[in-house]
Amino acid sequence: MNARVEVAAIGARTPVGLRAASSAAAVRAGISRYAEYPFIDLHGERVVVAADQLLETRLEGRERLMPMAESVLEEMETQLGEKILYGGRLSVLLALPETRPGFSEGDAAWVVESLATRFRAKTSKARVELAGRGHAGVIRAVEQVMGECSESRDDLFLVLGAESYHHADTFMWLERERRFAQPGIRSGFTPGEGAGGLVLMSAGLRRRLSLPPLAIVRGVCTAQEARLRESETGSFGVGMTQAVQGAVAGLDLPREGVDAVYTDINGARYRSEEWGFVALRAPMVWKTPGYKAPSDCWGDVGAAFGALGSVLALQAFARGYARGPRALVMAGSDSGLRGAMLLQAPRVS
Repeated sequence: MNARVEVAAIGARTPVGLRAASSAAAVRAGISRYAEYPFIDLHGERVVVAADQLLETRLEGRERLMPMAESVLEEMETQLGEKILYGGRLSVLLALPETRPGFSEGDAAWVVESLATRFRAKTSKARVELAGRGHAGVIRAVEQVMGECSESRDDLFLVLGAESYHHADTFMWLERERRFAQPGIRSGFTPGEGAGGLVLMSAGLRRRLSLPPLAIVRGVCTAQEARLRESETGSFGVGMTQAVQGAVAGLDLPREGVDAVYTDINGARYRSEEWGFVALRAPMVWKTPGYKAPSDCWGDVGAAFGALGSVLALQAFARGYARGPRALVMAGSDSGLRGAMLLQAPRVS
């Protein structure tokens, strides 16, 4: 992967903010949007989730993804202008939830077609495809972008991740699996929802369009973890370590160590233990073994995390409060897909 790929625009819609800047500011301030939701758990109490403040609770599952995704697209259209975004070849790569109760393969196809219809109304030069699933889906899509840019494909790429756990069938499934954060459950998480987007392009195309770079994608890698959540041994971090080492392969370690880590760790014991093994297996990668896990603010945002974690890193770069010029975004899907993406501030030589 020799192509230099840069981020030219971002967008976000989360329970703590309607735009990228407000979402990042809320997370930095430690603002949480956990609140009761009109769904009764097995104990007769309302569940606690993180929910989009503008969406009606009657909307479920796929119906909640579209307005959040459209909000993100509108934000990026405002940043770039429709002439740039839709003026040439556009590749739209989507990351959506993995199949589960409350989100079927048919639901995924519906979201893809709904977004494709939106893009067809803007341009005839857009291809829309489902490129990734689950928490690591966005990182898998960015890996595809890197590969296509290495083949001298000079498209403008829009990577969009969207997630919502807010469906009665999903809530009941999480309860049955003892994954819903409730009294008496030690390893549950708080369901969230959101959408995030990254506009990516080669450095050459970005310069021709006279756009300022927000970040450089220094590396990205995905791998497969064999020991899944149901494994009796738990995870030893093998898959995630492979993803991290692939993403940082171009760094001069330890001099160019990672300054900040953004992870989708959500309170589940399995993922926390996995991070411990990864930190031990790759000690030269990190300047500090600490990490930022924004799920305590916006809940578990699933397939949107890769983009939303990147938004946090890029806002830190832009506003001058980043601890250093390099940030690593890490995520793991239930299926075992593990992903790591290394972002660098644009003004580093």
